[in-house]
Amino acid sequence: MKDNKNNIKEVAKVFFKLGCFAFGGPAAHIALMEEEVVSKRKWMSKEHFLDLIGATNLIPGPNSTEMTMHCGHERAGYAGLIIAGLSFIFPAIIITGFLAFIYIEYGQIPAIAPFFIGIKPAVLAIILSAIIKLGKKALKNVELWVIGIAVLVFALFGFNEVFLLLIAGILGAIYFTIKANSTTTEKKSLLPFLLVNGVASTATSLTTIKIFWTFLKVGSVLYGSGYVLFAYLDVELVEAGWLSRQQLLDAIAIGQFTPGPVLSSATFIGYQLNGIWGALAATTGIFLPSFIFVLILNPLIPKMRKSVFLSHFLNSVNVAAVSIMAGVLYIMTIETVIDWRSILIAGISTFLTFFVPKVNAILTIMIGALLGYALYLI
Repeated sequence: MKDNKNNIKEVAKVFFKLGCFAFGGPAAHIALMEEEVVSKRKWMSKEHFLDLIGATNLIPGPNSTEMTMHCGHERAGYAGLIIAGLSFIFPAIIITGFLAFIYIEYGQIPAIAPFFIGIKPAVLAIILSAIIKLGKKALKNVELWVIGIAVLVFALFGFNEVFLLLIAGILGAIYFTIKANSTTTEKKSLLPFLLVNGVASTATSLTTIKIFWTFLKVGSVLYGSGYVLFAYLDVELVEAGWLSRQQLLDAIAIGQFTPGPVLSSATFIGYQLNGIWGALAATTGIFLPSFIFVLILNPLIPKMRKSVFLSHFLNSVNVAAVSIMAGVLYIMTIETVIDWRSILIAGISTFLTFFVPKVNAILTIMIGALLGYALYLI
């Protein structure tokens, strides 16, 4: 019992720290987690970490937040699952809520952009490091290399990530099962189907309960980036007349700039709609489905590994997930490394990541932020 309490404290400490420094989107968040819980703390093997990534990509919600829950469960059971998720999102919620208060009171957001000029190039090296480590474990044979390259190409052409993961998993599972001359017939269903019934509201006022319900619906079906979140909320809030499009854009920008999941934008929006209670309702609504999905999914992953067909499915999905991370890295590099400042910071961060063992990923991000701020003043 005492050991589990210590484990829970460790989980809270690790993911609170990550929540304070997890900039750069899901790929960067997962790279930070790989360093902290696999390379540094040995909570699990790289293979199991890959299985968690692959499975998490198949369910709705913020992937990196859901990964924290899986990692917390590995260290401290179901209590660790909940504590890890809450610890990771807590810093983002507090920071975003504070910025929402400033925004409402003064009509503008503090000038924090200079720091992010340096953070963005810094996280590129961290993502690259994670791709190399995970890729070595995922790419077990020539066929998986072919799957990985194909997924990368299609991802760069803009194909839906979840579609690519499913197709890669199914085709890979069929191919490897046939190749192994398996004679067993698998009757287990892999894909759970989520049915969310939208309820049209005819009321003109937006209560705290309605805010909660609106964000609960979005959190239950959301796949993809902040741009997808924008599309959902544009329909739910802007077209309903509860929020202006500029307010929504500002909220999404805050979610992108602050550490942790971009879904912390919900806190910002909820505060605009109904103050503190609106912020709590929106935040709870959008993150609650992720906790439920992970609670259901986590016990199934080891069972999937014991099935021949589903084990091949996971292997193929894992390769596809690493390929999608590589595609994200390519796009981020094009968008981020655009002048001599970003080239310099990216180069320094790469050197620190690969050639200076005592410098961890969080320190690299801090150095990148300070360099960005200093070079911005030149």
